[in-house]
Amino acid sequence: MKTAAEIRARMPTARREKIAARTQELLAQEMTLRDLRKAQKLTQEQMATALNIGQDGVSRIEKRSDFLLSTLRTYIGAMGGSLELVVSFPGRAPVSLSSLGEIASTSSDKSTGQKHKRPVLGKT
Repeated sequence: MKTAAEIRARMPTARREKIAARTQELLAQEMTLRDLRKAQKLTQEQMATALNIGQDGVSRIEKRSDFLLSTLRTYIGAMGGSLELVVSFPGRAPVSLSSLGEIASTSSDKSTGQKHKRPVLGKT
């Protein structure tokens, strides 16, 4: 019986590189906020300064599993990134939910009675 290492060793270099690249893609899809911050070589203290909160607040954000989109967008923005929300349906190509910035800036104001703008779905 051959080991996985033996099988990989017999593969052409191009094939091993393709497998390694795909592995990195899959791992990147499963990163936590903490992983993303560390990948950007940022400390919790640096994030706290950028977000104008305490380091303990950054720790709490990173441990949460439920976020407001505005919180997540702000956190990602403080790292220099941008947030994109992709929606998947069976039997249909994924679509990117656009106008997330508009949603945050035009959220309902109870005092004025303004309503949310509807997000626009655009194919990616």
